[in-house]
Amino acid sequence: MSIEYMGLSRINGPLIVLEGVRDAAYDEIVEIVVNRTEHKLGRIIEIYEDKAIIQVFEGTDGMSLNNTHTRLTGRPMEVTLSPDILGRTFNGIGQPIDGLGDIISNLRRDVNGQPLNPVTREYPRNYIRTGISAIDGLTTLIRGQKLPIFSGNGLPHDRLAAQIVQQASLGGDTDEKFAIVFAAMGVKYDVSEFFRRTFAESGVSSHVVMFLNLANDPVVERLITPKVALTAAEYLAFELGMHILVILTDMTSYAEAMREVSSSKGEIPSRKGFPGYLYSELATIYERAGIVQGVNGSVTQLPILTMPNDDITHPIPDLTGYITEGQIVLDRELNGQSIYPPINVLPSLSRLMKDGIGEGYTRADHQDVANQLFSSYAKVGDARALASVIGEDELSPIDKKYLEFGKAFESRFVGQGEDENRTIEQTLNIGWELLKILPREELDRIDTKLLDQYYPEASEAPADGSTHA
Repeated sequence: MSIEYMGLSRINGPLIVLEGVRDAAYDEIVEIVVNRTEHKLGRIIEIYEDKAIIQVFEGTDGMSLNNTHTRLTGRPMEVTLSPDILGRTFNGIGQPIDGLGDIISNLRRDVNGQPLNPVTREYPRNYIRTGISAIDGLTTLIRGQKLPIFSGNGLPHDRLAAQIVQQASLGGDTDEKFAIVFAAMGVKYDVSEFFRRTFAESGVSSHVVMFLNLANDPVVERLITPKVALTAAEYLAFELGMHILVILTDMTSYAEAMREVSSSKGEIPSRKGFPGYLYSELATIYERAGIVQGVNGSVTQLPILTMPNDDITHPIPDLTGYITEGQIVLDRELNGQSIYPPINVLPSLSRLMKDGIGEGYTRADHQDVANQLFSSYAKVGDARALASVIGEDELSPIDKKYLEFGKAFESRFVGQGEDENRTIEQTLNIGWELLKILPREELDRIDTKLLDQYYPEASEAPADGSTHA
């Protein structure tokens, strides 16, 4: 028999304190009734003797010390799951907000997930095609990987996320099932409507599960949203055998919500005011990606975070970089040149890329082309720095070629339309066209056999160095 507690001892922001509590458990969900009419949910986040500190998901507005009844449920936060969640939209704690009614199912899962035995993990293989050359060609997303996008305020990460949702696939001809779990935390209403409208108009909504926590929703709800989304993803992947891509935006909002709640609890702050357990909390989320032995499905994560003041050493991107397997970095200078998507390929990398590309996965020349494009574009920076000192006219002929290559690389390879969905073959072919701007002897990262196959002899190359196919 459950016990109902009348009144509260204290209210502090999104937290309430209940005294005289017996048999309470950490992470236990409590049901709260305000003025006998309004129902709210909370979660126990700290217990001290007979005191329990509770996070209230819907906020503490309207609550006072003597108008509240609280009941412990004896269970953790759970979400109802069914194949019917595909194509549905939920709020930050997993309640339907699309007007299509509740999910009818007896299956419920703890949103905190179950620890995954490292021994049962399979090494990530094969790739997920996004249709974006700068990602597919140079920082390939591998199934089971966690690859964050580092952005900044005002950069088009929302447009990029929407394009990836519309275009992402397993690549090639496959009968494997693929779906996307999209979770937005702390986004403005117009941004959430942009996502909804874009997915609906492009016809991809049927294989997308959306979780939306708006900027005016309670801050505590933000802390549970990625966990609810990942619980849904794990169900679809490990129980229904689907390959799931999870897009989480914006992890900075999640971390700032954690800082606000930590401050309300009176905890001693660490770097930039964030709690000392920021690393472990981020790891708890990011490590819920992977492939399990004996299971057909996989969970791949693409978290998006905005770097405050474009500072990549800020605690959020800094700690994220330690946990994840690479990063995709958006560049404000490229964005200022109207290049979309403004992906700066030099600081971007995918540490698992080498194991999911090449013959049998993408194309035999993929790794060599990627290495050469990286190397050549790095030399573009040197040529531009020299040109800024002595002037472009004084550069050597080869440095002028690198300047030409750099402009073409940024406009044709990195830059592409928001509705342009490139295959991996198109991406690699564009790469070869750009490399033909440079003399053959400069292509020192490509195997000679591949050069003979894809790069014609000097006498056959266009005299003007044009990049036309």
